[in-house]
Amino acid sequence: MFKIIKRGQRKSSKPESIEPPTSSVPPPSVTVNHASRSSAAAAAPPPPAGPNSLPALNSAATEVLPPLKDVPASDRHVLVLRKFQVCCFSFDFSDTLKSAREKEIKRQTLLELLDLVQSGSCKLNETLQEELVRMISVNIFRCLPPASHENSASETGDPDEDDVYLEPSWLHLQLVYELLLRYIVSSDTDTKVAKRYIDHSFVLKLLDLFDSEDPREREYLKTILHRIYGKFMVHRPFIRKAINNIFYRFIFETERHSGIGEFLEILGSIINGFALPMKEEHKLFLTRALIPLHKPKSISTYHQQLSYCITQFVEKDYKLADTVIRGLLKYWPVTNCGKEVLFLGELEEVLEATQSAEFQRCMVPLFRQIGRCLNSSHFQVAERALFLWNNEHIVGLIAQNRQVILPLIFEALERNMQGHWNQAVHGLTGNVRRMFLEMDAELFEECDRQFAEKEARSRDLEEQRELNWKRLEAVACQSSGDHMVMVR
Repeated sequence: MFKIIKRGQRKSSKPESIEPPTSSVPPPSVTVNHASRSSAAAAAPPPPAGPNSLPALNSAATEVLPPLKDVPASDRHVLVLRKFQVCCFSFDFSDTLKSAREKEIKRQTLLELLDLVQSGSCKLNETLQEELVRMISVNIFRCLPPASHENSASETGDPDEDDVYLEPSWLHLQLVYELLLRYIVSSDTDTKVAKRYIDHSFVLKLLDLFDSEDPREREYLKTILHRIYGKFMVHRPFIRKAINNIFYRFIFETERHSGIGEFLEILGSIINGFALPMKEEHKLFLTRALIPLHKPKSISTYHQQLSYCITQFVEKDYKLADTVIRGLLKYWPVTNCGKEVLFLGELEEVLEATQSAEFQRCMVPLFRQIGRCLNSSHFQVAERALFLWNNEHIVGLIAQNRQVILPLIFEALERNMQGHWNQAVHGLTGNVRRMFLEMDAELFEECDRQFAEKEARSRDLEEQRELNWKRLEAVACQSSGDHMVMVR
């Protein structure tokens, strides 16, 4: 579970609103090309010349604009607009020496705008807020580079790969993300005004950026989206539905996405705030999206966050335990031992929040699967399954239902005692057998007797099978004479 870092804000006693200049000359005409309403992220054309306007900007040689504090209040509106325009220019960061001066000017301008929003010393009017969001959109909404798995012949990327992609333009991009975050969390930001620009289209494009391979960018996106969810209540159902659709594409189509873990961290906090009784929409999200997230091969990259979300549902509504456990059994891995260990760990967390009535509904298929895990030739799987008996709550549930559970796993325990290759598994199995013996000696002896009878019947069947083959061989030899050679 992640923690959203609360960033402090410096506020002056009386915020000064930056208003359009009060002059006989009309304010500069700014054509807004909002990134959330247009496919192209082009910068707005510079305002026409006038007494309150500054010289036109040139992308090749960006002009150094004066600090806001050095400009009269009547000219600040125009100056802030020009600073937004400076920050709309994008630079090539593949060459660190190219346009170094212009890059530094943009960086310093972003720092000044960040201080303007963070300090709360000046309150932005609606026009400036729209231009701010437009500038942010121009910078962050871009085509992401091809993912690492698309540049290689491998089916899936290695989650343990040491080479992590880092966005070359992060020097500027980080400040833009910080500016967006400060704008959203600022107490001076009016939600009714801001939601005109932080609209559904903006949120969708923000969600698309979660596929970035740069972990620093995903961390900012996670914090920003969480803040948007908290501040803009009107967007909450839309955000949940959009994340739901991303999960569907990931599970049933691509199985490739860099931001699944971050989405699940946000959802973990959201699920924690669900009111009871839980809405049907939320239960459907559990069964149709969260539980199927156990299917992809790359589950190890986000399993910790997924397990937290699943456990939150069960802790919120204990009646969902049966649904969750049967869902885990449905997607239980057959040949992937690493996933199987993850599933067993998650199963323990779910069982710890499970009540007796729900446990009884699913205990038969559950312990059949646990019995198969106990006999796994992979020692980590068998060991992790045996660790379930170290949990007092689970042992209590097992003890209450030992009449059903022990016959289901007794054979697996005996097989381990007779011939499991791993000494640690052998020792843990002995401890579990001893625990059952102390719980109910009579039941244990009955299971032992039934197991011995089953083994005896198996030996008798094997002997009968061997005898039948020998008789067939003898009959065949007599029928064919000495010319037939029997091969066994």
